[in-house]
Amino acid sequence: MKTEMQTPEGGSSSAQRALTILTCFRHGDDALSLAEIAARTGLIKSTILRQLASLAQANLVIRVDNKYKLGSEIYRLHSIYSASQGLDAVIVPMLQTLAEQTLETAAFYIEQEGQRFCQFRANSPQALRLDIAPGSYRPLDNASSAQILKLFRNWPEERPSIPAIPLYTAGATNPHTASVSLPILGQGDRLMGALSITGPSSRLTYDAAKRIEGSIMDAAIRISRTLGADLSTLEAFNQSKA
Repeated sequence: MKTEMQTPEGGSSSAQRALTILTCFRHGDDALSLAEIAARTGLIKSTILRQLASLAQANLVIRVDNKYKLGSEIYRLHSIYSASQGLDAVIVPMLQTLAEQTLETAAFYIEQEGQRFCQFRANSPQALRLDIAPGSYRPLDNASSAQILKLFRNWPEERPSIPAIPLYTAGATNPHTASVSLPILGQGDRLMGALSITGPSSRLTYDAAKRIEGSIMDAAIRISRTLGADLSTLEAFNQSKA
């Protein structure tokens, strides 16, 4: 017989159970059935239904065709979090400009829970494009943005060998996409995230990436300057490209 999950203190917690349900959603999930939530959380179905009813009242989840998906309140809270970090007003307009200039999708990633987390994005104006939803996760693999996050994770205390920046990769996450990325730095030249331009590998070839790397570098320098970086790192990379 399945029993309730317990908090570390030994007692059950309604708030803890609600958080357990919310955090059981993973990247790629559209909606989860009651059975799937039970399997992921270890909670009994009657408890899950009570928690889901409360979460639905707060628009944290919604019910669609006997399944449950995250509600609009999650996106609102994410927007508040992003604004509180002072990043959205700086980064989002630049992403929109880059999407217009490069005709590809522009995104800003941070590392979170061992994955790439898309914090902001501006989709390509072209019909054939890579749509990246804010709040989505991608693996911390060999894609250019993932490599940037790993390379600059402990910068400037640790300075690993850095390849040519901007960094271009194709087929790293899937064989049909390519990307070109570089770091966004803040106070003390510490990593804030990775700026990435992503598109179909058939269109965003290495040569195409070379043609737009100046625009991407300029954007990264402007954002980093606004966020308080002293720019010694990015400017050194920029000079090395000359």
